[in-house]
Amino acid sequence: MARTDDDVDAALLARIHQLYGRQSHLIDGGFAREWAQTFTPDGEFCSPSYPAPVTGTDALEAFAGRFYVGARDAGEVHRHVITNVAVDRVDDDTLRVRAYLQIVATARGGASRLVRFTTIDDRVVRHGDTWLVDRRTVARDDA
Repeated sequence: MARTDDDVDAALLARIHQLYGRQSHLIDGGFAREWAQTFTPDGEFCSPSYPAPVTGTDALEAFAGRFYVGARDAGEVHRHVITNVAVDRVDDDTLRVRAYLQIVATARGGASRLVRFTTIDDRVVRHGDTWLVDRRTVARDDA
């Protein structure tokens, strides 16, 4: 449960927004290893769009690589669009971050279409001097 007595300051909020922006650019740009490294070494990605949770840096890297290659092979560019980011402090080293995530596909030379609209509910933890996603839970709006 998030603490209600402690606001997240502007500097931390900016760092978290930067993390989420960077994640989107990395996965969409084919930088699978770098995307995986935005999660803790044993980080977990849970989504009903996929058959099982993805856990750990190597598995997350493979997952992100398949996402990029799948889009490329389909002749599309996929973009993650994250909005309505809400950050709550759980404790000094843990945040709860909720946001809306749209995945948009654009056919090369063609129109864009919404692939899916989801919400994400993340546990983000301090890892040394940075913040990393420890667990991402995705919920699809069409489920």
